[in-house]
Amino acid sequence: MTTQRLDLIREQILGHRRTVGALDERLAPGPDALRRAAWAGLQDSMPRAALLSIHARVEGIEPETLEDPSLVQVWGPRFSAYVIAAEDRAVFTLGRSPDDPGRRQRGERLADRLEAFLDGRRMPYGEAGRGLGVPPNALRYAAPTGRLLIRWDGARQPVIWTAPTPDVVPVEAREELARRYLHVFGPATSAGFAAWAGLRPTQSRATFDAIVDALIPVRTPIGDAWILGSDESTFRAPRSAPTGIVRLLPSGDAYFLLQGADRELLVPDAARRGELWTPRVWPGGVLASGEVVGIWRRADANVTIRTWRWLTTRERHGVEAEAASLPLPGLDGSIRVRWDD
Repeated sequence: MTTQRLDLIREQILGHRRTVGALDERLAPGPDALRRAAWAGLQDSMPRAALLSIHARVEGIEPETLEDPSLVQVWGPRFSAYVIAAEDRAVFTLGRSPDDPGRRQRGERLADRLEAFLDGRRMPYGEAGRGLGVPPNALRYAAPTGRLLIRWDGARQPVIWTAPTPDVVPVEAREELARRYLHVFGPATSAGFAAWAGLRPTQSRATFDAIVDALIPVRTPIGDAWILGSDESTFRAPRSAPTGIVRLLPSGDAYFLLQGADRELLVPDAARRGELWTPRVWPGGVLASGEVVGIWRRADANVTIRTWRWLTTRERHGVEAEAASLPLPGLDGSIRVRWDD
């Protein structure tokens, strides 16, 4: 482990996050690209948010992309709906398994009952909960066993079914979850990891201690933190601002799924932070030339854009092109952009 702290400035941090998040240049389509887009999971609590997050990172995304067999949906960090790579199921489920034996056994017993009740069927979770005699939301406690999969499109109740237990030791899954968090959200702290993953602080600290030899301490404009040693070159890499590149990031996108001082780093203006991170449903974020420059909302085929600065002609055309390309099914006509300047 390196003991001397590496100094990182804001531009290096945001540049790294955009690079590993494939936001400056979209990836060629395919299962590998989908997995990279979902490296830290794709929050899907807002209808089709995960689909739009993938679209911001991968070429050729269609409304049916979430049906790709390389992807699955689970109740992930903080029991939010997440789309993840199927091969990463253990990371986002067992990685959140409680250390307390009683809580862990509660989840396993619930998964056992659910597996016996469903007997290979898929069922709306409300119906499954009533069949087991438990509140439907209580079924989420089976998620950290890795045996529960869901499908939710935002319009109806989640459909659930069971799968075999992943052949991974929970502590190893949690360490990999921490590495995913550090790679996508870094520089980061164990406290930030605990808040993001829904873990107890003691679990988070123990996980960071276990992987500390793979970490480098850094000093940032918002305080001391850690990065993966394997990411040092990406932070140090010289890069120019991605002039004119525009992405429409959906509500809850990983690029701004942040808390506390991390929000200040991304959006220095306090008034603007209040527009992006609202008390209720977050809007989407407009990313242009490497900066979050505004917010957007959609109602059916109508997309409203509110910017925080004047956009160049190229950026403005880019916003309209991005809106027109959103892979949304069942729209009433083509996308219509309204500028709320």
